[in-house]
Amino acid sequence: MKIPQRVRDEHGDGSTAVTSDFDAEALAGTGEKSAGFAAQGNRVHLPPAD
Repeated sequence: MKIPQRVRDEHGDGSTAVTSDFDAEALAGTGEKSAGFAAQGNRVHLPPAD
């Protein structure tokens, strides 16, 4: 746990980060991928397709 704390101490916790249009687009894309992953059963290894 020392490493994450050291990173926060040196670089902040992200609360002062400047948001941009790219951030919103990236979050939307991540949400879409997450929904697709959930639709397939949240499994990393899927059975072979027929």
